[in-house]
This record gives sequence, C-alpha cells and structure tokens, in this order.
Amino acid sequence: MQHLLIVAALAILLTVIMRWGFKHLPEEKWQILASVPHHKQDAASWTGVNFTFYGFFSACAYTFAAAALILLLESVRVSLFGLIVLIVCVLSVCIPASKIIARIVEKKASTFTVSGASFTGIVLTPVVVVAINHFLGRFMGAALPVMTIMAALSTAYAFGEGTGRLACISFGCCYGKRLSECPSWVQRFMRHACFVFSGKTKKIAYAHGLDGQKVLPVQAVTSLIFCVAGLIGFYLFLEGHYPLAFILTVFITQTWRLISELFRADYRGEGRISAYQILSSVSIGLAVIYGVFFPADTPLAADIHAGFAAMWNPFVIILLQFIFVSIFVYTGKSRVTGSILMFYVVQERI
Repeated sequence: MQHLLIVAALAILLTVIMRWGFKHLPEEKWQILASVPHHKQDAASWTGVNFTFYGFFSACAYTFAAAALILLLESVRVSLFGLIVLIVCVLSVCIPASKIIARIVEKKASTFTVSGASFTGIVLTPVVVVAINHFLGRFMGAALPVMTIMAALSTAYAFGEGTGRLACISFGCCYGKRLSECPSWVQRFMRHACFVFSGKTKKIAYAHGLDGQKVLPVQAVTSLIFCVAGLIGFYLFLEGHYPLAFILTVFITQTWRLISELFRADYRGEGRISAYQILSSVSIGLAVIYGVFFPADTPLAADIHAGFAAMWNPFVIILLQFIFVSIFVYTGKSRVTGSILMFYVVQERI
C-alpha cells in the first residue's frame, strides 16, 4: 500500500507539471531563458549567447532521472559508491552519443537525439556494470546486480524522457504533423488538444514554417506515455519484479517511439523507415534478450525510506547539482539562435 501511495503522489506531481507545460511552453516567451553578452558589436550594442529553456528542462529531466535511479537502487541497498560510478560512466557515454547519432542520421551538427542516448545506454550498461564489478568490486562490498540495475535504469530513463519532452515543446522541436494533413479520425480526436507554436526562432518555424498552425501534440503524448511507463516500472521495481519492470518500460517507451515517428513532421533522416525506428526495434529485442537470459536477481524488500534518506547524502547532492549544471550548459547554450543586446542608464533613477 505504501508503494502505491508513493506512485500516486508522484503521478499527481507529474500531472500538474505536464498540464502547466502543455499549456504554456508552446508560447514564444518560453524559448530563451537568458542572453549573456559575448562580443561588443559597436559602441551601443553587444552580440549575445542565448541560453534556452530547452537546456533548463533537459537539465531538470536528467537530474530527475538520476535522482529516481539513486532512490530506487538505494531502497534495495545497492552500493552508493558503485552507483555513482555507474551514473558518471553511463552519462559520459550517452550524452555525447545523443549528439553524435543525431549528426550521423540528420546530418546536422547542432542537434540532439534522446533515442541515440537511450539505445547506447541499453547496449552498454550491462558491459559497464560488469566492468565496475570486476575493477571496483573490492571497494563496493558487493557486486552490482545487473538486472536490478537495468530495471532501475529503464524506469529512470522513462521518467527522464517523459519530463524532458517539455524541453522539446519549449524549443519547438520534435514536432508533429499539421493537423489538417492527418486522417479525419485523428483530427476529430486531437482538435481540442493540438499545439499552436508561436515565435520565429522556434525550430518548427524556421525549419517548416508551421508556427501559428495547429499541429499534433506528439511531444505531449510522448511525455504522458513515458511518465506512465516510469510509474509502472517504479511500482514493479519496489515490488521486486525487476525483469518485468525492465522489459515493460523498454517495450512501452520504444514501441511508442516506433509509432510516434509516423506522426512527426521534423526531418528524421532518409528512407521510409527512420534510423530511430530501427534503434527502437533493436532496443526492444535487446530488452527481451536481457530479461530472459540474464540471471534473475534475488528480489529484496525495498526500503523506500532508505532511498529518500540517500538523497540527503552530500555526495548525492553534489552529484545531482553537477549533472544539472553540466547538462544545462551542454544543451542550453543555443547554437542556432543569436541576440543583440543594448544597455543604457535610466536617467530618472539616478
């Protein structure tokens, strides 16, 4: 019952955040968070470097996912030292992969793909866990359990991408097709839930000229489906069903990614089947293989209070702050928008 109450409270919190985000983030004012003077252009103005809400919400999502991972694994007494090493190793590989894979597929240098990061994580995490156990096992006291780690990681990923889609809404990327181009049943179902983006610096405007038009809210549907998958995985993990939590979260998230590609209007690479759909299909196959063939870890009674207590550990607090700042700087510094700044003295206030 305690686990259900925690999941219900988390669901309410996510619902409030999503409701606010879906309503406000398509607006123009929710794209640029701050602009910092960079180079003096003339006697009266500077060129500026823009930092976006995309970076802010991405940083929040990564931090939330890392916190969820720590909470879950600390509740079953996984080594905190090994867990921190795991997080650093996985993020060090997956974050660059999100840009490298997007560059390969979309032939653009200034873009990111969560699909590439998630695929890299699914492929490499078991290898990273085995390597940590081999080289650092004596410092941890006990080996990191592979399937338990994978279940917690897939749940954290679902939460991370679910909340991270707010970043896409604020920047106007990962957008859906024009509502008028969709089948009639889709138009009827979505006519009161579609997005209308404003602002010429949003990607949907400069890439496809769809600002001011009704488009499918693909980002919102993705947020809802991924957060529901995260809640399911969260509950199953606390109940000790690690293989089921892992397989279900990966299956739900990657199946929707396969389907959602059909409703997106942004460039997804050449061919009728996108590279991202292929990555999602492979991810589902790997999840089934891992779930069936990896040895099942002995379920442990989850102590959620221990998980929450771990969040006050100074190392955890510093790690989460480091993740937030790093992700914000890495993804928030805009490479496709610019600004011109002017400063002056308000004479009547002197």
